[in-house]
Amino acid sequence: MSQFSALFNSWLNQIGADNVVTSLADLIDLGAVVALDANNKVIFWSTGAEKLLGIPAEAAFGRDRRHVLGAIEEITPDKNATTPQAVQLQHAGGTITCNRKTRAFFDANGQHLGSLEFLQPQPVTAPSIKSQKETETFHGILSNDPTMQDAIKIIRNVAETEATVLIRGESGTGKELVAQALHLESNRRNQPFLAINCAALTPSLLESELFGHVKGAFTGAIRSHAGLFQRANGGTLFLDEVAELPLELQAKLLRVLQEQSFIPVGGDTAISVDVRIIAATHRSLREEVKIGRFREDLMYRLRVVPIFLPPLRERRLDLSLLLWYNIKQHNLQGPRHIDGIAPDAMRRLLDYPWPGNVRELKNVIEYAFAVGRGNELSLNDLPPEFHEPVNSTTSNKISLRTRAKYADEEKLLREALRIANGNLNVAARHADMSRATFWRKRKKYNL
Repeated sequence: MSQFSALFNSWLNQIGADNVVTSLADLIDLGAVVALDANNKVIFWSTGAEKLLGIPAEAAFGRDRRHVLGAIEEITPDKNATTPQAVQLQHAGGTITCNRKTRAFFDANGQHLGSLEFLQPQPVTAPSIKSQKETETFHGILSNDPTMQDAIKIIRNVAETEATVLIRGESGTGKELVAQALHLESNRRNQPFLAINCAALTPSLLESELFGHVKGAFTGAIRSHAGLFQRANGGTLFLDEVAELPLELQAKLLRVLQEQSFIPVGGDTAISVDVRIIAATHRSLREEVKIGRFREDLMYRLRVVPIFLPPLRERRLDLSLLLWYNIKQHNLQGPRHIDGIAPDAMRRLLDYPWPGNVRELKNVIEYAFAVGRGNELSLNDLPPEFHEPVNSTTSNKISLRTRAKYADEEKLLREALRIANGNLNVAARHADMSRATFWRKRKKYNL
């Protein structure tokens, strides 16, 4: 029996076959519709195909199916055109598993005229136990990425020495985890590991916290206080955001590194210590030296062995791994249990630039568990920034060359606030500062 009424052809001529086909394709949620001519060249590429495979229609038209869909790997052997086949397709973010249906068309003489293909992504499920066992796990650092694994090799080797290490990486890349790994792999593992964020305290408080003070050194100093250097004796001291250290304290830190001794605030007697220093920063110390904000001699003392941590957006092999690791951690806590990620949510997670790196990924998964329900993580479970155009989530930092012209730090902060329309998180990224540092400096200049 025909599925069309007698008026259908007339209606089709009025609207136009191209409009009808396009509208039908757009009505299909989370699916790609592709039309191929007799030579397997693309002649129709739906909006869903653009979203699913990351290729605009203009770039797909006229190209062979194999060039735009990749070499299709069939997972199930069923060749029946009416039964979906499980296939793997290449995507800008990696590989996507889809259900595929095809329908070929022939003329009265049996000549092939072309075909239609419908591709619907399967929900993304957790990786197998086997793949997780092959994953590099090192003191809490999870990675399949070659760059990270190279960093882990350096960590293992340098941990056996007493060399001072400078860890360079964006906020949230795991710099403190690396510092802890260096300590735990060293001969100092049974001694203290202490950490401080140099951007979190005012210069006077930071000096007291690092070097301690004697009783009566300042108003309120009712008793002597042992600083971090003294408390970390025999162990390791991690100086996070070391580029934020005020110049006057940089000189004092340099003396500790050179002489292994310091004088507490208000004191007159040097205290000798045996402390290994591990420092970290999200900035280039060389550039900070050029613009006069960091001592060159201290930079060379800290940067004996540099370790660079790549941002999460460059660790494509690790995105799925880290997503599922954090999902499984939350699954153990209940009450929600996630065993799949909706394809549109997975695409958005893969395309997101992750300015907050691994720390942000952990927060995103925590948010999803808090606001969503059900066994599948959907697009609606993701924070608001995942529902914005991808370009709007990426804030371009003020270049180091541009930053260098701001001899007046206050002007730099004003410019960052102007670009970010007053949003502190975005302004901090523009200025290439941590949020804590930006907040403290903004308060200092009363901005």
